[in-house]
Order: sequence, then C-alpha cells, then structure tokens
Amino acid sequence: MEKKVYSIDGKELRTIELDDAVFGLPVNEDVIYYAITNELANMRVGTACTKGRAEVNGSNAKPYKQKGTGRARRGDKKSPLLVGGGTIFGPKPRDYSYAMPKKAKRLAMKSILSKTAQDDRLVVIEDFTVETGKTKDLAKILQAFVQDERTVLILKDNDPMLKRAGKNIPTLSFLTYNRLRAHDLFYGRKVLMLESAAKNLSSFYAVEGAE
Repeated sequence: MEKKVYSIDGKELRTIELDDAVFGLPVNEDVIYYAITNELANMRVGTACTKGRAEVNGSNAKPYKQKGTGRARRGDKKSPLLVGGGTIFGPKPRDYSYAMPKKAKRLAMKSILSKTAQDDRLVVIEDFTVETGKTKDLAKILQAFVQDERTVLILKDNDPMLKRAGKNIPTLSFLTYNRLRAHDLFYGRKVLMLESAAKNLSSFYAVEGAE
C-alpha cells in the first residue's frame, strides 16, 4: 500500500510503501472489540468496597423479644433488611484485569491500523520534533492536518519535548509504534504517524512473535 508523506506545512513530499500485512488486512471487528474491552478492564481500579453484616458497627443484642410484640422478629440492628445494616453481596476490592492472547492482540492492532488506512484517517508526516516544548509551536503544525478533533500521534520513540508541547492539547494523545493502545487508535478521528514510525510499524508487526 502506498501512502503520501506530508511536510509539517501540509505539503506533499513523496510516497511511502506500507506493508499490506499490517495496513491492508480485512478488518476483524470481533477481535477489535475484545482488545478494547480488555484494555478498559485492565484500567479498572476495583477499589469499591461495602460492609457486610459482620463488619457493620453496632450492637449484637436483640432489639426486642422474639414473641409477643406482634412485630417481625429481629436478630440485631446490623441486619441487611434494616437501614444502616450490612450490604448483601456488595462489592469488594478485586482485580478486573485479565490477559489477552498475544496473537489476538496483534491481530487487533493490525485490524485497527488497516481500518484507519481504509477510512482515510491515516496521515503520514515527515519526522519532526518541537525543540521549544511549547504548545503553540505544535498546534501550528497540527492545524495543517486536524481541526479540533480527537487525534492520535504515533511516534518513533519517546520524545519528551514533543509530549510536553502536546500536554495542553486535550484532543491529542501520543503513542509509540511498539506501544499502541486499541482504544485510542479506534476512536481517534485522525491518526498522524511520523514517517520513521510508519516504517518501524511495518517491520514490528510483520515479525511474528514480537511483543
């Protein structure tokens, strides 16, 4: 698959060949769904906690005698049937995370990359950085490609100054080519990719057994 490479000014420079095994696959929507669900589950904190009958603070004494009052029998004030009593089968701290097969995760990433290319949401840009680390300098570059929409920028490596410049842009998120997130990629209205990152992606996901 051929894609145009643009300058930071939005001008066409050249074309680049993208691996069809990564960017030209049929879209597998099922595995994309599983990958996004897996990521969201792994992000859950799971700290919700309620007190059961044995944990509620209160007297164990019977509030009134069993018979003769005409009222329902009561054991103690901590009964789940009473206001202020314990919770029946309430949530406790737990770990919601689970592992997804590596081959399935890789297929999900390749399916999403293929979908972005097919939907014409993928733009390849020449390698650049923002040496000043200022938001206005990065925003000036981005305005040639996006208009206030959810955007993902795929980098070739960890660029602290570039990430610093994008910190104050709420619609922008950064990913490196070997640490993609299915959720961000799938819901990004525009996916901007540095030229080196595009080359690295083609080789990284084309190699079986890569993490």
